[in-house]
Amino acid sequence: MDKLVLDIETKNTFAEVGGQENIHKLEVSFVGVYSYNQNQYFSFFENELDKLGPMLQSAGLIIGFCSNRFDLPVLKKHYKFNIMSLESLDILEEIEERLGHRISLNELAYANLRTQKTAHGLEAIKFYKEGRLEELKKYCLNDVKITKDLYDLGMSQGHLVVPQRTTGEMQKVEFDWHTRLPSASTLF
Repeated sequence: MDKLVLDIETKNTFAEVGGQENIHKLEVSFVGVYSYNQNQYFSFFENELDKLGPMLQSAGLIIGFCSNRFDLPVLKKHYKFNIMSLESLDILEEIEERLGHRISLNELAYANLRTQKTAHGLEAIKFYKEGRLEELKKYCLNDVKITKDLYDLGMSQGHLVVPQRTTGEMQKVEFDWHTRLPSASTLF
């Protein structure tokens, strides 16, 4: 079974829909995906979400950053299957469970990969509203790449480092993600 790394961008903000409790009102502008089986990145604009559905349904594991709290709930209304029942690994959720606090993707990327995001989510909304769709695509796919690289690093070394909030000192957060690998047995 395939492993997919996923990130979405939206057309609007929480402020525009009345807060986080109205996450179902957010509209998808773009979804970026990396497929391990195909060793390829895929792009889905809002009018192509029907092509994403079969990929999601056939995946043994969906990997993301804040994906259980944001990406998957926003995508939920676009599919007849229960997207929330898909096996998922949310890197932010894993860190939060171990440390008791959140960290941004940008901070985690810099601490572990010495790279940074090319923009932030509010800029992605601006890209969409201004019709700068290639910039939107490039930004989202870069976030997918960063998330994939963090997952790969966590898999290979069994941990990621997270800067402590007060001191900035690096704290090792260990993972056993090998137990979360998709297998054919998850089909039955």
